[in-house]
Amino acid sequence: MATQLIPLSADHREAVVDIFNHYVEQSFAAYPERPLPYQAFDMLLKMCEGYPSIVAKDEAGQVAGFGMLRAYNPLPAFSQTAEISYFIKPECTGQGIGKMMLEHLVCEGRKRGITTILASISALNEGSIRFHAKNGFAECGRFRQVGKKKGQVFDVVWMQRMV
Repeated sequence: MATQLIPLSADHREAVVDIFNHYVEQSFAAYPERPLPYQAFDMLLKMCEGYPSIVAKDEAGQVAGFGMLRAYNPLPAFSQTAEISYFIKPECTGQGIGKMMLEHLVCEGRKRGITTILASISALNEGSIRFHAKNGFAECGRFRQVGKKKGQVFDVVWMQRMV
């Protein structure tokens, strides 16, 4: 599958929110309890302002996933550290899109002075933990029983990759 990475823009609002909402409703990969309205996309764009953000388009030109870096902490002391997020349409997982987006974001982040990338992952999202471990991340912290979704309490695992 030929995948094209392009900058995230307002043109991708509905596709991105639809992908994210799948994970809101069907998993613990996204933390909200209820689907987000399309207006929430504006908040997402604001969060990643000044950082690399992308969508992956498939051969048919459809959005297959999206990813972004964003500030880990707004204080200047943490300007070299970013948090990463990405979500891929379920039917497009396992095709290398996540790795492609990750490496693109790492490369672009490095150009902007990012030296550390962090990922916040629900401990119930074992696939994401495996993906990150396989791609150079190591667990650097675990907040026990800090999340609760659908009545289920979960840990949040923090993983880190030096770039």
